[in-house]
Amino acid sequence: QVQLVESGGGLVQPGGSLRLSCAASESGVKIVDMGWYRRAPGKQRALVARINNGGPIYADAVLGRFTISRDTAKKTVYLQMNSLEPLDTAIYYCYFRDVFLTDSWGQGIQVTVSS
Repeated sequence: QVQLVESGGGLVQPGGSLRLSCAASESGVKIVDMGWYRRAPGKQRALVARINNGGPIYADAVLGRFTISRDTAKKTVYLQMNSLEPLDTAIYYCYFRDVFLTDSWGQGIQVTVSS
């Protein structure tokens, strides 16, 4: 496992934008997959987006609004969130999957979309 640090969350009005970042504090293990999950109040954790060598995959709920990107050399994954909606309110967790198929998780960062 690697240590992950998330940043970029906060409070935004509907229609606004945020960009989340997640960086590994150590890079001793090769990462093969990166992505974001979120947990909304009263709901199970759900995939938001993921990216690997096969390209990005998005949940239907965010398709066309969110963009995931990565810098594999820097062990960093980003989530650009546009046209945010109140239903996007959740704690967002980044994850990295290493070559041994072990997942590391960020601590979670709050995104709140509200007027």
